Amino acid sequence: MHRLLVALLAALDAVLAAAGGIAVILAPLALLWVFGIGDPDWGALWPATASIWHLGHLVPVSITLPDAYLAETGIDPTFASFTVSLAPLAFAAFTALFAARSGARAAEAGAATTGWLSGSVVFAGISALVGLSANAGPVASEVWLAILLPSLLFFVPSFLGAFVGAWRVGDDGPVDALRARVGRLPHAWADVPALIARGLAFTTLALAAVGAVVVVAGLIARSAQVIGLYQASNADAIGATVIALGQLMYLPTLVVWAVAFTAGPGFALGTDTAVTPAATQVGALPGIPVLGAVPDSTSSWLLLLALLPVAVGVLTGWMLRSRMPRTTGPEPFGPRLVVTLAVAVLTGGAGALAALAASGSIGPGRLADTGPEPGPLALALGLEVLVGLAILLLSPRGGGDELSDERYDDASRSVDDSAFVSFGARSDVASWPATDRYPDEAPSASASAWGHLPGWAANDADDPADALSARTTPTGGPSTVSDPTGGGALGAPPKGSEPAGPDASTKKPKAPASPPTPPPSARSTTNTPPSKPDAGPDAVPDDDDVRARIRAAWAAAGDDGADDPDQRR
Repeated sequence: MHRLLVALLAALDAVLAAAGGIAVILAPLALLWVFGIGDPDWGALWPATASIWHLGHLVPVSITLPDAYLAETGIDPTFASFTVSLAPLAFAAFTALFAARSGARAAEAGAATTGWLSGSVVFAGISALVGLSANAGPVASEVWLAILLPSLLFFVPSFLGAFVGAWRVGDDGPVDALRARVGRLPHAWADVPALIARGLAFTTLALAAVGAVVVVAGLIARSAQVIGLYQASNADAIGATVIALGQLMYLPTLVVWAVAFTAGPGFALGTDTAVTPAATQVGALPGIPVLGAVPDSTSSWLLLLALLPVAVGVLTGWMLRSRMPRTTGPEPFGPRLVVTLAVAVLTGGAGALAALAASGSIGPGRLADTGPEPGPLALALGLEVLVGLAILLLSPRGGGDELSDERYDDASRSVDDSAFVSFGARSDVASWPATDRYPDEAPSASASAWGHLPGWAANDADDPADALSARTTPTGGPSTVSDPTGGGALGAPPKGSEPAGPDASTKKPKAPASPPTPPPSARSTTNTPPSKPDAGPDAVPDDDDVRARIRAAWAAAGDDGADDPDQRR
């Protein structure tokens, strides 16, 4: 695809990402302005919308209450100014996912860098416009943070999406060069980077799923308290809808809190408070309905929740182990150790970043400290996931390490093994198909079961006529292949006989007995090619030597098996 078109589409993705997040805030606030406020100030609608959008992108928002409001409500003037920094992470998650998708699409179109830069620049421009136009009235934020943090939330995921897409489809540039460099690593290490990335993605998603399940379980278990807080708010339909949407935007934040509670460190709901499986210590809480799911007390059984991150590590280890190549020997320990440690450390780092994003201030005074602590959460998640990973990745693989081979391997056989050499087999034969001389299966119409022996064609005939062809040359003369019975060349008189001459006896020596007919399993369906011409009495044994030795083996074993009807099938 043309680079200009890719740049335009990436810019459109950036506009949609920013506009979508702003529209989700602006629409319910406009309804509230129309139906919930008798005489609304339309000039405050946009600053309120932009401030919520900034807060959703991790930008702290400063709120200053007017004096008239303080006098009417009786709020202590020391609480007139405070900062809200606890982010509704649904907006950040929406922007990050949209950015990653845009970067991946640009990479698939063949212009990863162009699409990534175009989308990032456009989103940064929109952030600058929103930041410069939002500071009005009692709500304000730092302009440079209002531009930087939303831009980073698009810039970094878009880069990761473009990198992953280019890694998958190629970019004919730096990503392909990096991939080639990784491919040149030793075989045991070449897959380590991909396994680490896959393991980190799996642990992150699995822990998020665990946190979501814990949130749902808490809402169900304490549904009476949640409903009571809704009723105590005395909100009408519009107000209840706005409250419900606001809590929905904070759902990813609550998931991170639930992960911290499951792992053990827990989270805080104010200064000097703690919500952990071991104990719960909280004071007065804001009347936010979803906070009714926070337990008043805990049980020692809740400590078993720490096994869930361990189970995530076990599942991740099982998934990674199944993708590691099997070897014929012991598995290399180094790559497995590196994958285990890297995934555990990166999971802990991801937990620390999530805790940092899901903590902050929700009001003045003691409400300035809420959320989990990054350090304890990173340590707990890293250790628990490490235990689960080590169980599957560092333990020996059960079975399947040795490749099965039904053939004989002469390297593992002793030269004196009678079961291997009793049929005249040579010690330098590469392999042997089976040890059963008389297999029960019928002979195949394809290649002979002996066809892989050196010098023996797959379709050689194996019938008694071969005895004659083995003793004669193509010219009709006797062959000089050595006789396994102790004589000289086949067809020549045995050792100890008198040489022929004028006074020699005319009595012919007794011809040796023909070897018995081989069993059906050794028979083939084609004709035997003629023997090679004789090379002389000192010639090195060739193919005929192998065949002659096998004939001799059958002759030696003929007395044992020839009369056995079960073996002559």
